[in-house]
Amino acid sequence: MEAPKFNLSEFLFDKQFSFVNDANPFKVAVCSRRSGKTVACAAHLIDVATKNEGVVCVYITLSRNNAKRIIWPELQRINRTYNLGGHLDLTELSIRFPNHSIIYLSGAKDQSEIEKFRGLPIKLCYIDETQSFKSYLEGLIDDVLAPALMDHAGSLCLIGTPGPIPSGYFHACAVHSTAWSKHGWSFFDNPFITAKSGNTHRDLLERELTRRGVSAEDPSIQREWFGKWVLDSESLLLHYTEALNHYEALPQARWNYIMGIDLGFVDADAIAVLAWSEFQPATYLVEEVVINKQGITELVSQIEALRKTYEISKMVIDEGGLGKKIAEELRRRHHIPVVAAEKVRKMENMAFLNDALRTSRFKAKKNSRFAQDSFLIEIDRDKSTPDKIRVKDTMHSDIVDAVLYSFKESPAFTYQAAAPTFKPGTPQWAKDQEDKMFSAHLEKMQEMQQNQEDEMYSIN
Repeated sequence: MEAPKFNLSEFLFDKQFSFVNDANPFKVAVCSRRSGKTVACAAHLIDVATKNEGVVCVYITLSRNNAKRIIWPELQRINRTYNLGGHLDLTELSIRFPNHSIIYLSGAKDQSEIEKFRGLPIKLCYIDETQSFKSYLEGLIDDVLAPALMDHAGSLCLIGTPGPIPSGYFHACAVHSTAWSKHGWSFFDNPFITAKSGNTHRDLLERELTRRGVSAEDPSIQREWFGKWVLDSESLLLHYTEALNHYEALPQARWNYIMGIDLGFVDADAIAVLAWSEFQPATYLVEEVVINKQGITELVSQIEALRKTYEISKMVIDEGGLGKKIAEELRRRHHIPVVAAEKVRKMENMAFLNDALRTSRFKAKKNSRFAQDSFLIEIDRDKSTPDKIRVKDTMHSDIVDAVLYSFKESPAFTYQAAAPTFKPGTPQWAKDQEDKMFSAHLEKMQEMQQNQEDEMYSIN
């Protein structure tokens, strides 16, 4: 049986096709979840690759693993269903067609990864999950991708869902810029939802509203189901705000320093140096280093350089996976006295860090990686339960983990302000003495009651 012909206008529904068929070389689409944006990306990439000989098309998202998970199955399905003859290369994550055109899938999780796209003559480029890219997004577009489009008069498409904070480069392109052609569609525009689920769009929404116990006006519902930009800070795992948590310089004090190290290779190595004082309620992030795919020699050099700058009192390191072997090498060969970070109660410790952010007891500069990542790490409402918080896998922050490990070990983690003292004979002193006597009496009564209960238990 002959395979059907791949026809873009028949494959996509109206709003998807309107976006793909837009002749503007720079266009942006803001979509909700389950809107079919991945299908639109895959279909557009294949259409351009098969209709133009010897061109390069690129799909970029936060990580290679995300690209493999999100769009790779859809590209394979279209290639197989329509017998397009594309050769799949899982090693480089690409599809090469008989006309010598190729689609590359790639990740760009930080500044160090954007250089790999420089020099490619690109016909079509998609950036997916654009809302989760950090401040390097503008440099990726302006300095690397835009020049790469010149050879073939190519197109650049930004696509994603609204972020919890309506700000950043993606938001500016989607809302304010006149240089970008603007599109958008939602779950309610996707005609295939009813066919697959057997339920109407409204029925599925009502089921979700009931499950969450919220109304349709809830900010997360507006973002995730309607594709609208709404301030939704409660969807963030961490609550950094410039007003409460930014600082320009350390206050005058006698500071102690503690280092947190999060190890990675596919992910980055991250080092955080925190400053704390017995006489200050706040802990300060004073230094951060985040570098991808480096060896132990480079890691040791960074640690030693920081030790020369700061009098580090303690160094905690992630010993998960291969981290245990690396930590042992740091101790034995390089005489760096690292200790294992506590990871068992990670979300509980994250709650303590969050409380320090809310009460202005944790400070980090507004342009730090920690601050930037705080606006991107979202709670996964579908996988979270009242007693267990899950984080969306679209965004992982190495520096947040490094900060968490070191903050947990800082004495400021359990800081309590010293009790105020009053001059004897004053009304405040008299009230304070009364409160202390009442507390002592209450404590004594509770102790006596506990002793009586213990006696009865031992008799029985």
